[in-house]
Amino acid sequence: MTARPLLTVEDLKRWEEHGAMWRPIEVSETRAVVELCSCYGEPVDELEGDGVELIEFIRARREQ
Repeated sequence: MTARPLLTVEDLKRWEEHGAMWRPIEVSETRAVVELCSCYGEPVDELEGDGVELIEFIRARREQ
């Protein structure tokens, strides 16, 4: 089985640029799990990443 690529900030920005949305499912000090949703809010996929930049980006967005 091939491992899925880790989620990045660029992935989330690209997702938004195409009119879709995302929701954080879990954010800890070491990883973030995000639900990618259609432009109508329906879940499409769930991805995770462990980059510091990603975790900070998600936390900053949740505080807005």
